[in-house]
Amino acid sequence: MAGPGLKKRSVNLAGHATSLALEPEFWAVLDRAAAADGISLSGLIARIDEGRGDRPLASACRVFALQFSSP
Repeated sequence: MAGPGLKKRSVNLAGHATSLALEPEFWAVLDRAAAADGISLSGLIARIDEGRGDRPLASACRVFALQFSSP
């Protein structure tokens, strides 16, 4: 169950369904970033997953979204 204010989505990573809970504002930025790169949201999250190291996936997605949206 996602916490208050979180929206949960299922994404496919390396052939496995994974659920990820983020605030709607972060999902909006990730959707824009995926569209800008011409890839699916799952494809973008797979890229983030590959480079996240030991950071939790949700945290890595938030950091990516902040970096994408900063000038």
